[in-house]
Amino acid sequence: MSPEALPKSLDPEFDAFADNYDEALQRGLRVSGEGKEFFAAGRLRWLQRRLNERNHAAGAIMDFGCGTGTSTAGLLGLVGARSLVGTEVSERSLAVARRERGEPRARFELLGDYRPAGRLDLAFCNGVFHHIPPDQRAASLAFLHNSLRPGGLFALFENNPWNPGTRWVMSRIPFDREAVTLSPPETRSRLRSAGFEIVGTDFLFFFPRPLAWFRGLEPVLRGLPLGAQYLVLARRPLR
Repeated sequence: MSPEALPKSLDPEFDAFADNYDEALQRGLRVSGEGKEFFAAGRLRWLQRRLNERNHAAGAIMDFGCGTGTSTAGLLGLVGARSLVGTEVSERSLAVARRERGEPRARFELLGDYRPAGRLDLAFCNGVFHHIPPDQRAASLAFLHNSLRPGGLFALFENNPWNPGTRWVMSRIPFDREAVTLSPPETRSRLRSAGFEIVGTDFLFFFPRPLAWFRGLEPVLRGLPLGAQYLVLARRPLR
């Protein structure tokens, strides 16, 4: 992929939030009664469940739009994880990631410096595509497709615009207010157009803390399109 074809998404305006990203995010999430750690752990538990079902080791991982690297430790804790590359366009965010999340198996690169080689086993992306201008989303997906090996999996987590609570939370977060959300059907359609096979769609985070006693039902509800986030798991075809 030539440099001019690389996605120019993940707006560097996030440089302005690199030092207080967690604080801004927490202000928005407060309405749910939970912190970012709760949602991060829930995403990774669900992803591990899906990987186990497919007997797919995490192997070599990309965190696309890694921000300040808050998912690094969790991703490297997945079964079979060997290495991680975090890609990002915000240089200031990368500086925070290198300073605070550095460990031997992880490295962090500017998106424009990374050249897809078709060798990764897993790509992970959380809450990034709604920040990518719609006319740049195809290039971003092509970049990810070309980064994965045949049979590699792409776990795309996005905020669910069909959930009123999600829209309310996003309105309270400075860097999410103007974001252009993606519905689950749009996400699946874009992934197919980029050459991915859709493995499945799951909805997560149905109940806020006051209703936490119902959370045991969430695996049963995963097909109900009302969770605060959704996961589309896709695969680069073997051929």
